Amino acid sequence: MQLIKHELQNIISGKNKVGHGAIIQTAACYLRGSPQAGKMVEKTKHYKNQETQILKKLISDNNLWVSDIPFESYISEGAEQKVYLKDGTSVYKLNDSIYYTCWADYFISLLLHNYFFADTTYILEGFYEKDNILYAWVSQPFVRATEKTDLEKVKAFMETNGFLNLRNHDYRHPKLGIIVEDLHDENVLTQNGILRFIDTVFYLEEEIFWKD
Repeated sequence: MQLIKHELQNIISGKNKVGHGAIIQTAACYLRGSPQAGKMVEKTKHYKNQETQILKKLISDNNLWVSDIPFESYISEGAEQKVYLKDGTSVYKLNDSIYYTCWADYFISLLLHNYFFADTTYILEGFYEKDNILYAWVSQPFVRATEKTDLEKVKAFMETNGFLNLRNHDYRHPKLGIIVEDLHDENVLTQNGILRFIDTVFYLEEEIFWKD
């Protein structure tokens, strides 16, 4: 377990490069390494507007702005994002990180998702801005459910991997210091008998996660 924790620590800190989601890792490290952002997060995490301005510099410097959003390909949405069909095998998701108090936490959540659920890896394609709201534009493999998800199987799968059920659809890994929420049957689909995690919300318990 300690080896997994060290691997995750190195991924989030940028010491270990990732095969997919390199831009996600770059953005996470950029914000965590910024003196201004670091100070803001350490304070209260209520400075998302200032953090957004810091992130915009990275976006502009690396030509990550996206303008051609295929709005005509819209298929669904939840509280946190809108979903668009990319092709027969992938979807785009437009996310304003509403579930997170800072952008750095959103990027870390994506990195953790990609680590634990590599079959539904997120790729950060760029960023979009409308009405002064910044959105991440990510792509992900398209999963078509073939049967209803048995939430008891989700619970058993998570517990097998060290995540204990906190309440409802939320889980916590006490040794890693990681919480994952919202694993209900719209975010965990079943395709040909296999659980496919398509929307996850990860959080770090910093005092546990970074402790060796």
